[in-house]
Amino acid sequence: MNYYQLAVDIIKKNIKTEPKIGIVLGSGLGVLGDMVEDKTEIPYSTIPGFKESTVPGHEGKLIFGRLSGANVVLMQGRLHYYEGYSVQDIVFPTRILKLLGVETLILTNAAGGVNLSFSPGDLMLINDHINFTGQNPLRGTNEDKFGPRFPDMSEVYTPSLIEKAKKVATQMGVDIKEGVYMWFTGPSFETPAEIRMARTLGADAVGMSTVPEAIAAHHAGMKVIGISCITNMAAGVLKQKLTHEEVIEVGIKVKDTFAGFIKKLISEI
Repeated sequence: MNYYQLAVDIIKKNIKTEPKIGIVLGSGLGVLGDMVEDKTEIPYSTIPGFKESTVPGHEGKLIFGRLSGANVVLMQGRLHYYEGYSVQDIVFPTRILKLLGVETLILTNAAGGVNLSFSPGDLMLINDHINFTGQNPLRGTNEDKFGPRFPDMSEVYTPSLIEKAKKVATQMGVDIKEGVYMWFTGPSFETPAEIRMARTLGADAVGMSTVPEAIAAHHAGMKVIGISCITNMAAGVLKQKLTHEEVIEVGIKVKDTFAGFIKKLISEI
């Protein structure tokens, strides 16, 4: 069954305008959905092919409307590999956004800081990633309508968008970081030994999302920018245990800065 077309047809019947910018909201960052004007909300449960988001802080709905003068769609709640979904399930929404007309995808996440110069509350622009899971959303029969069998991955995160984000950070007085994001499957946090390995391999932050969506979006010809909120220092950096509650708590503390940054970035795009 062609769930792509079914999903697109159902969504188009319920929205007023075609979105050009898509935003995937990470843990604790759903507040941006409250800022959308003239919005239409569509629960994932009503869209064929969409899986349910089961993680606290991920509401599981698409929000269409206007933000900073642009037609946008927000994914308020993403899917994760550790929830038991396949990587194809995880990127199904990304591909639907492409079919709906989205040209630029903003990926946000909560991440653990590996770079010792980082602190909880920092924002980091992703300039590259390391896929440490062994999973790839393009595995299997290629979806030719989205992109080629063997896509180049030299610039997954669009350089011009990174430069615009740096400009916005300067204008806002935000001390933004830049670095490499490493994808682990989760749901367990990484061990201190794994974090030492990640640092040795060149990672600046670690997390349990974003990379499959970035791969699928880049494959489909979308411009991509990734922004991590460093919600905690990764295992072994500080002498304290890691909890999801800490991730949510720090995300809430920086939500105003983060949301303001995203809104300003959208106006520049």
